[in-house]
Amino acid sequence: MAFVRAIVQAYAQRGLDADAALAKAQITTPAGAAEAGYVSALQFERLCFAAMQELDDEAPGWFHRRLPWGSYGMLARASQGAPTLGVALTRWCRHHGLLTSDVQLRLAVAGDRASVQLTGQLPATAPREFALLSLLRNVHGLACWWTDSRIPLQSADFPFAAPPHAEVYARLFPGPVVFDAPAAALRFDARYLDLPLRRDNAALDQMLHRALPLMVRPYRRDRLLALRVRQLLQADLAHTAQSLAAALALSPRSLHRQLAAEGMALQALKDEQRQARAVELLQRSRRPVKQIAREVGFGSDKSFARAFRLWTGQTPEACRNDGRADAQAGARPANAA
Repeated sequence: MAFVRAIVQAYAQRGLDADAALAKAQITTPAGAAEAGYVSALQFERLCFAAMQELDDEAPGWFHRRLPWGSYGMLARASQGAPTLGVALTRWCRHHGLLTSDVQLRLAVAGDRASVQLTGQLPATAPREFALLSLLRNVHGLACWWTDSRIPLQSADFPFAAPPHAEVYARLFPGPVVFDAPAAALRFDARYLDLPLRRDNAALDQMLHRALPLMVRPYRRDRLLALRVRQLLQADLAHTAQSLAAALALSPRSLHRQLAAEGMALQALKDEQRQARAVELLQRSRRPVKQIAREVGFGSDKSFARAFRLWTGQTPEACRNDGRADAQAGARPANAA
């Protein structure tokens, strides 16, 4: 209901009545109802659709000037031909500055972390929380749609205190939410910026006929899921399906299903990392085979030896000897007889 009141406030600023829009959305709760009130995503979508058309403003009450109906669709079209998500987001942020100077959006990359940062000053009459939340959710939803990928967030930052309805943010932003932050921003793995755009112009036309679900739709597919699973296993081979799923904000069933869609299996990824770690320990340390077996997750050296032979076609001892032979060969002078 806090967001419903933000829409009603936009009508009031124009000297208009929101009753017709509320009726179209089948929202009967008075706008002054308790903060804890809720409406469904579909009801809110209908309310926003009616308000944006009736007010001819896709940013209802956020900025000093209206953004006429179709403004955000124009931004999406202007970035549609980009080869990668990084190029598309850079264009989208730059073009947003042509619509309003009240806020500035910028894509930044530092090492393996990317961020979309939002700065500027909204009008004093603007519904600040709703505007900042919507702008960031719009960027994230469009990025996920373009790449057909769930892009998990390392954090979603907001420069205001946690509101009474803070639990709603967990549904809108897949990752940690930080309140009282210095500025509004989304932070995520920079490798997502290299993903190609997977939607053509026909898909864009269809999406723009009903774009508002992007504000709340959670994407399930993650184009970098296998890579992220590998990283977690490299850090801790003791991970189970349950612990991996929890770290990735998925259910175990969804984890298995999404990996299968990528042609991968969790057990194969675990074996891949266990093999790599075992080979490293065998060839670069003098630890007993029994100790290495335990470290890579086996209860006995015999079961480890069987699995290792299946992985590599040789015994752990043979692998260790090969590593020593290679090291000795590399240590010989180039002119050795």
